[in-house]
Amino acid sequence: MEHIASFAASGYAPDRVQLFHGAPLEAILPLLADCPVLRLRAGESPPEAKDRQGRLYVVLHGALGVTPAEVRPGGERGFGTVLPGECTGELSVLDHGAPPDHVAAQEDTDVLVIPADVLWRMVDECHGVARNMLRLLSFRLRAANAQLRRREKVGEFYRQLSMIDGLTGLHNRAWLNDRLPALIDHAHASREPLSLIMIDLDHFKRFNDEHGHQTGDAALVAAAKAISSVLRPSDFSARYGGEELTVLLPGTGAQAAKAVAQRLCEQLRETRVFEDAARPLPHVTASMGVATILDGEDADGLVTRADAALYRAKENGRNRVALA
Repeated sequence: MEHIASFAASGYAPDRVQLFHGAPLEAILPLLADCPVLRLRAGESPPEAKDRQGRLYVVLHGALGVTPAEVRPGGERGFGTVLPGECTGELSVLDHGAPPDHVAAQEDTDVLVIPADVLWRMVDECHGVARNMLRLLSFRLRAANAQLRRREKVGEFYRQLSMIDGLTGLHNRAWLNDRLPALIDHAHASREPLSLIMIDLDHFKRFNDEHGHQTGDAALVAAAKAISSVLRPSDFSARYGGEELTVLLPGTGAQAAKAVAQRLCEQLRETRVFEDAARPLPHVTASMGVATILDGEDADGLVTRADAALYRAKENGRNRVALA
């Protein structure tokens, strides 16, 4: 790092600095007389950048990289690049309690350093500088809001991704645990029915033993596609765990839900795991238990009754539907 000179002696034109656009130079230059210009080598930071006195850094040549102070080590880096004519550090001037951002030269860079007291004097004495500061802060606010919106979208994308079963493409157990109570609350509030179908692929362990686990995975995928093909857009399907699947039918009473389950049972009965005639064509069947929400019933109660109906279907010979 090299202390070149004060700004007044540095030879840089002040009208190329955004902060000074439209401001009378005769009012600005005397205030900048003692403000130093530093030459930073690539990777160097101004020595004052670590304290909390508050300083504005104006890039005259080169580029500064800025990372917010709240970013922890190992977190997001390269928050922004400050190019010639632009500045950074205004928040440390406005809020003395705010920790300074991390500032480092991305290449050999000349930086004008304006202490907080000098900047405030310019704001007080020059309306043009005050106006430019407001524009700068408005830009920073819009940029921060845009970044927050991007992070929210990315966060929502990964949240939704975490709710999908990687094998079948159906919703997973986490989604069911999150969504089912909300659907039940809506059903109680609207006085509309809500039905749940518990599905268990029959003798799936034996299927895996006979055909291999990869074929078992293919059978789960085929079953998921078969189930999805029967449902309405307003219905939901999820992988409960292992070879157990669930279907949620909003606005559907017991008898209509039983009819849907019977169609699902028939669809699975006809579904082949492989369509390639050169390979064995194993198929799967399923047992299903249907339960419709009762007054005051919660998610655990509904699942428990559907599960009991499922086991009754198994006890009665499998490949069939039982109603709770």
